[in-house]
Amino acid sequence: MGMEYYVQFQKLCQIEARRYILIVGVVAVTYLMLQTFMLPYGNALKYLIPDNEGFLSVRSGFSSSQSSVKAEKEDEVNSLRVVGVVKVDDDNNDDEFVESDNGSKEMNSIVQDIVASEGNSWDKPIVVDKPSGLEFVDDMKGNSGKDEQLMGLEHQILLDSNLELNRSSSLDGNGNENVESWNRANLEQPENLRKLPDIDLAVRKNDSEAKGARRRKKVRPGMPPISVTPIAKMNRILARHLAFSRKMKPQWSSLHDRDKDIFDAKLKIINSAVSDVDKELYAPVFRNVSTFMRSYELMEKTLKVYVYKDGKKPIFHQPILKGLYASEGWFMKLMEGNKHFVVKNPERAHLFYMPFSSRMLEYELYVPNSHNRTKLREFVKGYTEAIAAKYPFWNRTGGTDHFVVACHDWAPYETRHHMENSIKALCNADVTIGFKIGRDVSLPETFVRYARNPLRDIGGKPASKRNIMAFYAGNSHGYLRPILLKHWKDKDPNMRIYGLLPNSVSRKMNYMQHMKSSKYCICPKGHEVNSPRVVEAIFYECVPVIISDNFVPPFFEVLNWEAFSVIVAEKDIANLKDILLSIPEDKYFEMQLAVRMVQRHFLWHARPLKYDLFHMTLHSIWYSRVFQMRRQ
Repeated sequence: MGMEYYVQFQKLCQIEARRYILIVGVVAVTYLMLQTFMLPYGNALKYLIPDNEGFLSVRSGFSSSQSSVKAEKEDEVNSLRVVGVVKVDDDNNDDEFVESDNGSKEMNSIVQDIVASEGNSWDKPIVVDKPSGLEFVDDMKGNSGKDEQLMGLEHQILLDSNLELNRSSSLDGNGNENVESWNRANLEQPENLRKLPDIDLAVRKNDSEAKGARRRKKVRPGMPPISVTPIAKMNRILARHLAFSRKMKPQWSSLHDRDKDIFDAKLKIINSAVSDVDKELYAPVFRNVSTFMRSYELMEKTLKVYVYKDGKKPIFHQPILKGLYASEGWFMKLMEGNKHFVVKNPERAHLFYMPFSSRMLEYELYVPNSHNRTKLREFVKGYTEAIAAKYPFWNRTGGTDHFVVACHDWAPYETRHHMENSIKALCNADVTIGFKIGRDVSLPETFVRYARNPLRDIGGKPASKRNIMAFYAGNSHGYLRPILLKHWKDKDPNMRIYGLLPNSVSRKMNYMQHMKSSKYCICPKGHEVNSPRVVEAIFYECVPVIISDNFVPPFFEVLNWEAFSVIVAEKDIANLKDILLSIPEDKYFEMQLAVRMVQRHFLWHARPLKYDLFHMTLHSIWYSRVFQMRRQ
C-alpha cells in the first residue's frame, strides 16, 4: 500500500515539474517578445547577457540602462558596469568622414583643469573613481564663498607645472601660434603624469592590433565646398523657420506640463510689446533687442534643466577649462554647478543636458593615425540608447528637449543620426555637414589661455590709434589659408598677412600686440569652418573679418553679425583689400564700437554674469527649444 502511494506521488511530482517548466518557458518567451517591441531599438537580448559577455569594453563608461545608477560598495567603484555600448565593427569605416588626424584641431593637449560634479542622479548617485596621478576637486561639497567659486582652479598651477604648458598658450616667444610645441610638451611627459583613470584599455589595444592588419583607406585632402550658403540665405532660412514656428499650434491636451510652460513662453515672446531696452544691452548688435530681452527674462523665470549624472570620467563630467576646446568645458562646469536653473527632479525639467566632452571622447577612444572615428560615434550612440532605456524623458519627445554642448571638430559626426532631433550646440557650425539653422546653436570657440583668469589681457587700442589695417598670422592648414597667403603675404605693407609670424617681426610686436593694434583681424577657416580667431578678435576689440563659406556665426538667431564684423566670401579673397577700403571710416568706428559692446556676450566668468557667454549659450538653447514646438 505504501509503495503505491509512493509511485503515485512520484508521478504527480513529474507532472507538476513539466507544468512548471512549461510555465517558465511561456513567461520567458513572452518577456523576450515584450522587450523586443517595447525597448528602444529592439535590443532585448543584450539585457539578459552578463556585463562581461558579448560587449566591447571601452575606455570610459556609463551605467546600465536596466539597473539603477550606483556602485554596490565603495571598494567596488572600479567595477561599474559598462552596458549599452554598441559593439563596433572594426571593418566599418565611414567613407564620408575619413580624414587626416590634423582634423583634431591643431592640438592634443591633456586635461588642463579637472573638476568634479555634484553626485546626484534620478534615483541614487553614481560613485565615480578618482584617477591616480591627478587631483580632483569637488567644489560642490563643503565649500563656501569665494572658495566655492574658484572651481578647482588652484589645481591648474600643479597641472601646468606637470605638463610644462607655455603660459602664452598658442604663442611662442616670437608670437607664433605654437601648437606643435604645445603638443610635444604634453605628449613627451612621463607616463605617470599623463595617466588617466584606471579604466579598461581593451578598445585602444585591440584597435591598434586590428589596424596593423587591415588595409587603410586613403585620406581625402580638404577641398572647397560644392555648395555655398551665403549669410543672406542663412538669414532667410532663419526667418522662414521662425515664421513657420509662430504658426504652429500644438494640441494643448497632448502637451506635457513642462512643454505647456515652453509653449506659453513662446506666445509671450511672440506677442511681447516693445519695452524699454535694458541699458546693459546695445541694440545695434541684436536682430531684435526687445525680443531677445523678453526671451531672456522668461528663461530666467521659467527654465529648469536636468543634468544626467550617468557616465564615468573622463568622457563625462570632466570639464577642460583651458585651451582650444574650453567652451564645452566652461559650459559643463558652470551648468553642473548652477543652482538657479538645475533641478534634481527630472520631472520638473524643461531641458535635459547630456554632459560629455567631445575632446575627451577623442582623446580616450580615437586610435592615432587610424583615420577611423566609428568607435566615437558608436560610443555616443550607445550612451543615448542607455539614457533612452533607463529614463522615460527621451522617448517622450524623441529627444527634442535634450541637448549637448561640444566644441571638437568631430562632434557633428559623433552626434549624427542618433541625436538628430536634439539641440546641438556646436563650434563646428557647418550647414554642409548637418548643422540646422533654427534648431542647432553655433557655439563660440574660445581659446582660453589662463583658466584662473580667462579675462587676462582683454581689450586693445582705441579705434583712432589702430594703425594696422589688416592682420593675420598662423598655420597654413586647410585649403583656404594657402590661398590667402598666396594673394596677400608680403604683398602690401597695410595688409600684414603672414604664415608663422617671423622673428624679425615678433621681436618688435608680437601676435597679441598686432591684434590689439589692428583695425581688422582676418579670420580664415582652417580644417573646418570655425576658428577661435573670431572670438579672439572680439576679445582684443578688433573687427573680425570672417572668411569661411557655410559657417553659421555664433548666436546667429539673436545677434546681428553684420553690425560688428565683415563677412567675405572665399571666392573674394583676391579683393580683400578693396573690400576693407570700401568701408567708410565712420562705418568702421561704428563697427569697432559694436565689437566693444558685444564683447561682454563672449566672456567666461567663474561666477556667471547676466548676458555673459554661459547665459548666452543657455539662452540660445532655450530659444531653440521654444521655437521648436510642433503639432503633436
